[in-house]
Amino acid sequence: MTGALFEITFYLAAPFWLLMIFAPTWSVTTRIVSSPLTVLPLLAVYTVLAVQVFPELWTAVSSPDIDTFRELAALAEGAGALWAQVIAWDLLVGQWMFLQSRKLGLSPWLMGPLLVFTILLSPFGLLVFLALRAVRQGAGRRGAGRRGAGRRSADQSREQEG
Repeated sequence: MTGALFEITFYLAAPFWLLMIFAPTWSVTTRIVSSPLTVLPLLAVYTVLAVQVFPELWTAVSSPDIDTFRELAALAEGAGALWAQVIAWDLLVGQWMFLQSRKLGLSPWLMGPLLVFTILLSPFGLLVFLALRAVRQGAGRRGAGRRGAGRRSADQSREQEG
């Protein structure tokens, strides 16, 4: 059973990734990925596996060191639980990136490959996204500042004429 749960873990997340990558402008996609409940099936897998190795899991998280985590990961249920946790958090990170990209007006052609990269190596994908987000927000603030400065000059000109 542990092997089967490990195998299906990614497939439980895949439909949401597919929506974000291949149907990013569909209104249903945004509605679905706006919900954190998408990770519930993954958390169910995590729970089934984690309960079986709870003493080892508790030791690993309450007194963390590399050897304790290595021992936990050496157990099939421990490795499966860690995998389910990673897939669940990766999905939440991907959903946040997707929703932020929509707010920022980032192109789906840019976000699709970035989300694929995030599926594979989420910390690197998140770093790239955070850099893009900072650049986009910085550009937005500079543009708003220029527009605001233009309005102030026009207002000052009108006051001087009046």
